[in-house]
Amino acid sequence: MHNIRFVASQSVSIPVPIQPVPIQHYLRQPQRLIRALVDPTRTEQLGKERFRLKMRPLEFMMLRIQPTVDLRVWAKPDGTVHLVSVGSEIRGIEYIDRRFCLDLVGKLSPVEERGVTYLKGKADLVVEVDLPPPLWMAPKSLLETTGNGLLKSVLLTIKQRLMHQLLLDYRHWASDATSSELAVGSQVLSPNTPPA
Repeated sequence: MHNIRFVASQSVSIPVPIQPVPIQHYLRQPQRLIRALVDPTRTEQLGKERFRLKMRPLEFMMLRIQPTVDLRVWAKPDGTVHLVSVGSEIRGIEYIDRRFCLDLVGKLSPVEERGVTYLKGKADLVVEVDLPPPLWMAPKSLLETTGNGLLKSVLLTIKQRLMHQLLLDYRHWASDATSSELAVGSQVLSPNTPPA
């Protein structure tokens, strides 16, 4: 058998700057979260909680592959976000596509500690693949080191976007939500003026 398994995990704990609207409200919008974590040009919304993500091309040994992953993303009332892959595909290389399986499981929760809210999470990524014949002679340890490193870099990229892009988007969203609430409030307070 020429089946090989690659594994990577990534944990995160990020302090959340205080905003007028708690981050739990922001986290309950999966589509916003996906747009912050992944380049919007590479995502497609398939349904209320389902998204298709076209990953960046990955260079593995002599192969160049571009996985497409379908994700289910949903949030609990407390703001905890769950993310699970529900399908994957390698376009363009049929041999690998038929023998490729990707599993991604992630969780992100707002946790309060001593008056500070943190985003704490963990993602586990597993890829199983039957190698094409040109790689059968390569040492398994080399393949595993290369593959595990590749998966780790994918998770690290997501973590970096989480730390920067997501918090930036949350800040914009919170200020927009606050200003629109203020606008609604001022409309309620102002007397109705007849249209000109």
